[in-house]
Parts: sequence; structure tokens; C-alpha cells
Amino acid sequence: MIRELVTRFGRENIGFLWIMVEPLLFAGLVGLMWRLGKGPQDHGISVIGFVASGYIPITLFRHGVGRSVAAFTVNGSLLYHRQIKVLDFILARFAIEILGCMMAYLFAAIVLISFGELPVPANIGLFIAGWALYSLFCFAICLIIAPLSEMSEVLEKFIPVVTYIMIPISGLPYMVSWMTPGVREFLLWSPFVNGMEMMREGIWGNQVTAYYNIWNPIGFSVILILIGLTLCRRVRRTLTVE
Repeated sequence: MIRELVTRFGRENIGFLWIMVEPLLFAGLVGLMWRLGKGPQDHGISVIGFVASGYIPITLFRHGVGRSVAAFTVNGSLLYHRQIKVLDFILARFAIEILGCMMAYLFAAIVLISFGELPVPANIGLFIAGWALYSLFCFAICLIIAPLSEMSEVLEKFIPVVTYIMIPISGLPYMVSWMTPGVREFLLWSPFVNGMEMMREGIWGNQVTAYYNIWNPIGFSVILILIGLTLCRRVRRTLTVE
């Protein structure tokens, strides 16, 4: 992780603190644009607080997936050391992203609570559970993307497009309760939506109506992790250590 941090951010300026600043910049700028476009509140909830609660998790997904691409090729020389496995590359990169987003979330929460744009979490346990399930599913996707990017270079070109396409089913710009019953049933198939709904109920409590099923992200994550581990094992046999 230290090697990855130094490689990405160097030792100049604020160094590794950029892992926190990047999600904050995205969430802050998008929240400001929504505030100017929709006003201070939407469905009785602060627009800036609502956007921040959704955009920081989606940043974890986008950055995590982006950093998983070609992770084996870039770090392949480290496989010379027998103690290091291909799984360590994904774990280290994802750990950096999740720590950065957690730091950004905490800093943003302190600032927004101070300005009255975000309430003190009504159920911190539910919020943490939602964040954990959301992160688990993101990691499961990274575990598949990393080996697939080694099998096909074409995949790398599609990743930025796919991450944008995922936004409508990420739970970022809405609550499921705002949708019609038909759309609601469709959205609840998304593990992202279930995790996001848990986080937002954990923050706003009775101010929002949340729909979620904890077994959805757990089930999908377990299946994808098993597939990802199988792919990683297969790709490891084809990697050439220099």
C-alpha cells in the first residue's frame, strides 16, 4: 500500500492525502451544481447532503474499478517475491480507495453537519452496515475486472463508459421510495441500490422511506468473489515474472 501511495501521489504537496481530496472535490462540485439547479432541498432533504451521501460511494466504485484494470501487469515484477500473490495487488489498491473515501465521508460529514446540511446519523450501525455491503460488492467487481483486463485489452476501453452507465442503477440521484412500484422492484435488484438505501436510512432515519434487502448484495458479492478468485488463479498461470 505504501509503495502504491508513493507511486500515485509522490511525496510533494499533500502527498497521500489526495486519496481523500479527490472524492471530496467530486462530491463538492456535483453537490454545488445540484444546489444551483434544484434549490436547497429536494423531497424535504438537503440537496448537498443527499448528493454527498451518494457521490462518495459511487466514487469508490469508479476509482476501484479503474485501478483494477491492468493491476497485474503494472505490478507483475513484484511476483518475484514468493510472499506476494496477485490478490495482494487488488487488495492493496482497493484498500487505498476505501480508506480515502471513508476519510472523505468523515470530513464531509463533519463540515455538512456543522452547517446544518446533514443531520447527525440516526442509526450509525445501519449506515456502517450499508457502507460495508456497498464496499463488498465494489470489491467483488474489482476482483473480476482485474483478471479480465489481463485477458482482453479491449475491456480497458469500455470501463469508463460502463462506470457512467452504472450511475442510474447506483442509487446516487434518488431514493427508491420516490419511484413507481414497477421501477422500484427493478431497482432493488441492484446491490448498489440496497447498500445506498441502508446508508441513507442510517443518516436520515424516519425522514426517508428506505427499501432494501441485505441478502441481495451479500449473495451477489459471494458469487462474484468466487468467480473473481477463479479468474485470478487462471490468469496467474499465464503471467510472466521478469
